[in-house]
Amino acid sequence: MTAELKSTLVPSLETAARQAGLVLQSVTTGSDFHGQPTAVFQLGLPGADGRTLKLELSAAFEFDKPHLLPEMTAHLAAEARRLRNPRPECYVTLAGLPVAFGKFQWPFHRSTSGADTYIVHGEMYLADGGAQNLHARLAASVTVTFAEIVPAMEQPYAETFVYNAIRKTVDLGQLEFLKSGNRQPVPVTTRFYSRWQKKFLFTETSDAERLEYLLRKIYWLSGVLGNGKPVWIADPRDAQYLNTTEADLLRMAGHEAGEGLLTLDGEYASVTPALMARAPEYQAALEAALNFTKPQFNESMRAGEANM
Repeated sequence: MTAELKSTLVPSLETAARQAGLVLQSVTTGSDFHGQPTAVFQLGLPGADGRTLKLELSAAFEFDKPHLLPEMTAHLAAEARRLRNPRPECYVTLAGLPVAFGKFQWPFHRSTSGADTYIVHGEMYLADGGAQNLHARLAASVTVTFAEIVPAMEQPYAETFVYNAIRKTVDLGQLEFLKSGNRQPVPVTTRFYSRWQKKFLFTETSDAERLEYLLRKIYWLSGVLGNGKPVWIADPRDAQYLNTTEADLLRMAGHEAGEGLLTLDGEYASVTPALMARAPEYQAALEAALNFTKPQFNESMRAGEANM
């Protein structure tokens, strides 16, 4: 570990983590795509529940500045709440696919192909509680022009919109889940950002769509994957994905708690037997969403019947 890393980055991160309610468990030196040194932090909640957060930053990165510190603070505060989920790495798509993100190689690196882009590699797995081993190897790309709106090309400033761009790309049927395969591109372009509103926009959703999303999230993340443990409802990452607010998500959850489909404790919701009884419906939605991501072929052309 470099002297610079020891003297500046670690104390700053430790202070920010403590303010967010996290404990810095370890710091190691890693390397980025081009072999430059990185600082790899393992963060957790007080106590020994085993759930940890990996945060990887460029070794020389300095975030203790007025234009960088607020977003780092917000990121760590959200991660502290997300770490209380039974499976913090898991999310749900709007169509009902439970997915897990992992093996991301932060920070971004410049493309080696000559393209004027920044790239980050990672993987997404189907997280339905089974053993299908279906996943997608990913290469999320951001143009240099688009990067100008991001405070820093580092994990805390980009992870949310990258994860949401991946979910949106799945929604569009443009990523396939495989047992093996090459990296699939995820273009993170200005179509996902409103310069006028100065915010990311992924999907316009109605109340009905947001409500269905919440129920699917609780079913999969609390019921199937979480052994009935509560999951965070007021997640700003979901709010951005659905183009709504954390308060709106909580409002909807509160209404459904009155209907007996979930139990609500503050910002966290747990599955109920009434919601688990919808298993056939949610399994069917998963299969339909998974099939939508598979390439579709014209069967008459496959049989040689087409007039070409």
